[in-house]
Amino acid sequence: MENGTELSPEESLKVIQTMINKTKDSVADDSFYFLLWGWLVFSCCITQYVLKIYFEYPHHSAVWFLMPVGGVVSWLYGAKQSGKQKVKSFVNESLEYLWMALAISFIVLVFINIGSGTWQTAFTYYILLYAIGTFVSGCLIRFRPLIYGGLINFVLAAVSVRFSFDNQLLVGALAILISYIIPGHLLRVRYQKHKK
Repeated sequence: MENGTELSPEESLKVIQTMINKTKDSVADDSFYFLLWGWLVFSCCITQYVLKIYFEYPHHSAVWFLMPVGGVVSWLYGAKQSGKQKVKSFVNESLEYLWMALAISFIVLVFINIGSGTWQTAFTYYILLYAIGTFVSGCLIRFRPLIYGGLINFVLAAVSVRFSFDNQLLVGALAILISYIIPGHLLRVRYQKHKK
């Protein structure tokens, strides 16, 4: 194209495939976000459950004040990575908007739950958002563990409503393990192998 020549269909497909592979690599490198948020939310779910059930600690929900810390860490990491990124692909941009919308949705749900004074079904909706985020991300980067994790989370969201809030904490931890932590580590492994 630089010399004024047109690409053949085969060459065009190769260019597209190269762009998809580069996007996969950059997302695999950014498995950082799945691992950060996965381990953070998983830890908060388990810690709140233990504080509430075993220690009967009245301020068990205080563990969730770690979420803004995760936000700051994500922002700092993202700022550092954007300085290294020369070109932003359509898939990268789509993923950025998807997770931005989901982050806003999580915050809105928190305010809805605070306003209504009930947290009974909170994790049902959180798990549903985990499902949407990981399923769409997996489809965009063509990474099956994220797709499967998202699909399993759709099922977990549907059944979680039958559990008490205490047990929903455990279902939430399971959902995060399946859709963030395991796929995040697999993305990291794939990236390391490809890098070598």
